[in-house]
Amino acid sequence: MIATLMNHLWQSTLFVLAAAITAAALRKNGAHIRHGVWVIASLKFLAPFSLLMSVGSALLTFTPPTAVITDATTAAAPALPLAVDRFAQPFTSDDFLSTTTMRATTSTTNWTPMVLLAIWGIGLLAVAWMRLRGWQRIRAVVRQSTPVTLRSPIPVRSSPGRLEPGVVGIRRPVLLVPEGIEQRLTPSQLDAVFAHELYHVHRRDNLTAAIHMVVEAVFWFYPLVWWIGARIVDERERACDEYVLRAFGEPQTYAESILNVCKLYVESPLPCVSGVSGSDLKKRVAAIMVNRIGTRLNLARKTALTLAAILAIVLPLIVGMLTAAVRASSPQEPVVFVARPQTRPSFEAASIKLAPNCDATRPARFLHDRIVLPCVALRALIRSAYTPFSAGRVSFTRIDVLGGPSWIEKDTYNVEAKAESNASLEQMLGPMLQALLEDRFQLKVHKEFRNKPVYELTVAKSNPNIRPSKEGSCIPRDDNSIIADSANPAEMFKTRYCGIAPFTSKGSTWITDWYGVSMAELADMLQIARLDRTVIDKTGLTGRFDFHLEFVRERTSSGVVTLNGVPVPADSIPSADAMGPSIFTALKEQLGLRLSPANGQVAVLVIDRVEKLSPN
Repeated sequence: MIATLMNHLWQSTLFVLAAAITAAALRKNGAHIRHGVWVIASLKFLAPFSLLMSVGSALLTFTPPTAVITDATTAAAPALPLAVDRFAQPFTSDDFLSTTTMRATTSTTNWTPMVLLAIWGIGLLAVAWMRLRGWQRIRAVVRQSTPVTLRSPIPVRSSPGRLEPGVVGIRRPVLLVPEGIEQRLTPSQLDAVFAHELYHVHRRDNLTAAIHMVVEAVFWFYPLVWWIGARIVDERERACDEYVLRAFGEPQTYAESILNVCKLYVESPLPCVSGVSGSDLKKRVAAIMVNRIGTRLNLARKTALTLAAILAIVLPLIVGMLTAAVRASSPQEPVVFVARPQTRPSFEAASIKLAPNCDATRPARFLHDRIVLPCVALRALIRSAYTPFSAGRVSFTRIDVLGGPSWIEKDTYNVEAKAESNASLEQMLGPMLQALLEDRFQLKVHKEFRNKPVYELTVAKSNPNIRPSKEGSCIPRDDNSIIADSANPAEMFKTRYCGIAPFTSKGSTWITDWYGVSMAELADMLQIARLDRTVIDKTGLTGRFDFHLEFVRERTSSGVVTLNGVPVPADSIPSADAMGPSIFTALKEQLGLRLSPANGQVAVLVIDRVEKLSPN
């Protein structure tokens, strides 16, 4: 919610900047044109660009085709809409808030959104109360007023007190004038004042002012909306001045009428009650005395304004349509269970025993209705249950597991669990293992996003050296078969599954072939090669591809690398002198892709509560 608001304010600020530039370019033209520009800038706060982009995405039902890489089909194709999308929506999450305050678990309450909402509500009520008090003052004056018989297209009422002449109301406006004004102003001055007020009615200035009052109330905390309000009042008064000068042609008489009204009467307390004394009086009188009347728009400026207005609406729609394809092919947000669903299956029988001196070389066993996990730490169990298998399917997306006491890594356990015969291995290693851990260890976790260092996968060359996947080049992934084969890696690597990367070694070089892999899956699997950061696909390429890559694995900060999840000591890897190309160099030279350091929002799993096993 906070990120959405920040994006909206950012977009509106850019729009206001464009409006200010436009108004400056039209400074010699009529004030009514600049008034319209500022009114549109005000309306932008009520119409988020993200809404238009969503409409654009909905207009295009996109089905990613099998990509064919040619000179014309590169990452540059969606580059412009993606750049506009990122520029228009730079805030991807509530990263300016502390991650501690962002947590919302079953045992704690996140008060930050509630406090912010309460502060906003108090400000809204305060602004609304001030506006209401001003309107009550106006209504009291109207009730005390009496009708006056004058030739006027709208009713005229005379009121006691010192309130300046003004137009009250939107649907049925009334011209309210103070008693005895005809004795204080000359007939020509009175005609000029009346002409000014009636032009407010013609322009419907009370309506536009009322709309902006709503904007000021909703976005009371943003100084820019109050500045826009001042510009709207300034230009509307100048527009009425220009009309009176054009109609009567008596600058001195008109200026004297305004000055007399300002000396004898007080200004209206509400912007939506149009008077004659608003805006910067000194500048207005100076403009009136030199008979400054804005020129009309020529054809070129009319065309430019029309195109700008169309572009403001059409551009978000086009960006939404063009980026729909990229969003459709982008990796889905990792699914992590926060609370135990009532329908989640559980094991028929399960045993978890502390095994301090267990044999770490014993392999895990996966049978058709049971799992046997020997000598495993609790953190590894949590990572298995809540990340790759959390949704009952295999996922290679990296998610760090944070928090928890030190014993969840030091203590090891033997786990054996039996399920019903129709349970899948994905269910046993995911939702069913989650239920077991939450029951035995009183485990509670939640997912959140944190701003962390990442690698962005982008296109380094205009024509990347990647081949579209050929039909039949791999076997569609069957998660049950993959899990079963993982107990015997030699057998697993003989089967060419789509989206699975078997590694082989040749001297100091790792060799891997990927088949039927999307760019998002490639980004996920590159994390196997570079474990210290998450890799995010920013190529914009769609479809599935076959890759051949040769590189040397790099050590992580912990001095350990892994191969398909199995830790390998760093000293078993050849020295740096004997190494071939790194993963960074190999991607660029062999595939035309690039890994670039960046910061991004990364999903992490946070342990909120965990207890040791009961002795019984």
